[in-house]
Amino acid sequence: MKSVIFLALVESAAAFAPASAPRTSMALNADLSSMPGSTAPVGPFDPLNLATAGSDETLAWLRAAELKHSRVAMLATTGYIVQGAGFHFPGMLSSDVSFESLSAMKPLDAWGAVPDAGKAQILGTIFIAELITESKPVHYTKGGDLPQMVFPQIDFSGVDSATLKRKQDSELNNGRLAMIAIMSFFSATTIAGSVPALVNNPAF
Repeated sequence: MKSVIFLALVESAAAFAPASAPRTSMALNADLSSMPGSTAPVGPFDPLNLATAGSDETLAWLRAAELKHSRVAMLATTGYIVQGAGFHFPGMLSSDVSFESLSAMKPLDAWGAVPDAGKAQILGTIFIAELITESKPVHYTKGGDLPQMVFPQIDFSGVDSATLKRKQDSELNNGRLAMIAIMSFFSATTIAGSVPALVNNPAF
């Protein structure tokens, strides 16, 4: 099932919220409160003050990166939990590697057990997805739309602005939590006792 995590990452490597790139003024920090992801009780989420680190283009790039990592982290966290619960695909990943055998391994060990041809397919698909999203006529750092989902395409054109804003808020807030979660999972897997809440959990 570890392979499921990586296959999920393939689809999510370029899976971003379908929103227009923020066209902010140079007062970037003040505009964070109007961007998706700024909700109570935290408000604008910028603990390192990165919004003031550069231009509007920099802010658009950082927002796209946050969306990307949020999506990847949510799928990775879900995949890890599903695998830890003992669920996995039936059958074989390749002629000599079964999904069941991967499910019994830790994530990094499972990745190591994937045949080189499988790794190449996964990384190649990620590269294609990235190329598609970064090759738009007007790049998001130049005022174009932020990268959208590649696999599969989802049409949000019929969603009203208030609902879309709520969904974007939820995606970013859940993604931020998922980034913390998956980092904790990998830490617990590789450094014994580093996450006390996960000590003696068989999934780690």
